Amino acid sequence: MFCEKCGTQLPDDARFCSKCGTPTGGGGASPTAASSAPSPPSLAPSGAQELKCPNCGAPIKPVLGEMVITCDYCGGSVTLGGAGWKEINKHTMLTLKVADRAAALEVVRAYLDQGFFHRHFFEEAKLVEGRLSFVPFWVLPASASTTYQYQAVATSVGATVGTIAAGALLGSALSGGRGGGGFGVIPIMAGPVVNPTRSATISGQYEYPVVAVKAMDQYQPKDYRFALGDRTLFDRKSIPSGTAVLNGDLGEDAAQHAAKAYVQQIQSEEAHHKHSMVSNLRCEVDVSDGELLHVPIWYFRFEHKDAQPAVIVDGNAGRVIQTVT
Repeated sequence: MFCEKCGTQLPDDARFCSKCGTPTGGGGASPTAASSAPSPPSLAPSGAQELKCPNCGAPIKPVLGEMVITCDYCGGSVTLGGAGWKEINKHTMLTLKVADRAAALEVVRAYLDQGFFHRHFFEEAKLVEGRLSFVPFWVLPASASTTYQYQAVATSVGATVGTIAAGALLGSALSGGRGGGGFGVIPIMAGPVVNPTRSATISGQYEYPVVAVKAMDQYQPKDYRFALGDRTLFDRKSIPSGTAVLNGDLGEDAAQHAAKAYVQQIQSEEAHHKHSMVSNLRCEVDVSDGELLHVPIWYFRFEHKDAQPAVIVDGNAGRVIQTVT
């Protein structure tokens, strides 16, 4: 069969497209039925000290605080929700393209050498820590619509010209510049003033990634965007041996709230970028069930004078996500 969204050829029993992640309804079910299917049943109560991987049956032992766990054997994943532990049906990844440490450091060097104040930083700094790990993110589809008002202080051309002309004539009259100093008739070419209050609406569709590890909030993309179009189904065998695949402590419900707040901020910033004096801004965001995405990330920490800045690199795209000071 073929994916209805991107056309990729898939096995007949595939549940999701390996290229774009679109549900296929594998086993003969229609995509509509698959997308509207109820959430997976609970595998174990929330307080369980051990459960079985729903994919391969291997034992999974939750650690206190973890809410997202990936099986060490097959890469199947489970999450803790209000009804207990359940399977995460959609688990994807971005493949590691910058696998060499030296190549990742070259990305850092090129980034830091941009700009005058960063020049020679890389040569002067001492690398004290460098690691590669696959970090979990919740990717939440969100649709947003924001309505707001703004002030338009412009006036019509006629009003502006008329006001300037009237001001000039009035000044001349008061200074005695019109012949014998008498007051003449002043023609004021006034046009209608534009109503200063305007309304506008901004709409948008997002696939917003929220880092699933609370202690790694510095990994949270802000102005950076992952290449989500390149994601594939999670495959443990494609990850280099010895590379850490991290679990998470942020559940999907909390991630949905975070995604909603991030999208609201994006919409608000867009409104303020388009117009000045924005008021009565109201943003409605609808967040849907998401997927778990593991991203290969290089983390480098340096010593430079009295500071220890860190640089976080996307191991898939070969770009710096951000620096942390």
